[in-house]
Amino acid sequence: MKLADISPTTLTRRPKAYSYTYNISLIHLRNPWVTAWWSASFPGFGHIFLGSYIKGFMLVFWEIIINTTSHLNLAIYYTFTGQFQAATQTLDQRWLLLYIGAYIYAIWDGFRSTIELNKCAILGEREGAQLLPARMGAFEINIMSKRIPLLAAFWSATMPGLGHLYTHRLPSGFFFFIWWVVICYQSHVLPGIHLTLTGDFAAVAQAVDVQWLLYLPSLYLFAAYSAYNHTVEFNKLFDAEQANYLQRRYQDSRFELPV
Repeated sequence: MKLADISPTTLTRRPKAYSYTYNISLIHLRNPWVTAWWSASFPGFGHIFLGSYIKGFMLVFWEIIINTTSHLNLAIYYTFTGQFQAATQTLDQRWLLLYIGAYIYAIWDGFRSTIELNKCAILGEREGAQLLPARMGAFEINIMSKRIPLLAAFWSATMPGLGHLYTHRLPSGFFFFIWWVVICYQSHVLPGIHLTLTGDFAAVAQAVDVQWLLYLPSLYLFAAYSAYNHTVEFNKLFDAEQANYLQRRYQDSRFELPV
């Protein structure tokens, strides 16, 4: 293999980002408590936020399977409405006890991984790793460009997953899009909205499935926040890559930096 055929990131010990035709993996400084919060609100979201898709997707599947079989969301609903006896009778303890370990692990590992990735982000920034701003393949084209963060949040608010598609994060985009459709269908939230708009409030409680309905707030808010946050960071990455290119191509080697 010729040296010219090797991606610049393969020659860097601490790469900050890597572009694929379907995504851009980016390491940047994050608040560990924010990652832990998203992991607590929905196990797996913290890892997806970090770009750890396989681990994040597995934890999301685990959350939905164990939460649904143990009827945890339904028990939470009964607890907040003061129906403590119904909450106790609803819970399936055989599944609930399996939930605790993975839930705590998701929070702990999200917090720990954020700290480690922050260290790598600082080292990658100091090393000045290069990035290929464009990738083309047989099925997809990914050209890095500046995008509008509020527009990404708007599309995610319209339907979770669309904001990620706007920023060209295809794995998480299609993942959220599919799960949003599945949860909306299982929870009957759209018939509930229709009944609410027609003023038939008594029928809303009978129409919706609370167990599936309580998945929606975390998914909806995280999709909007994640799309907005990643768009901001991608814009910073675009500026850094452009500055790095101009410095290598046009700046005189005898130029003395002010700092």
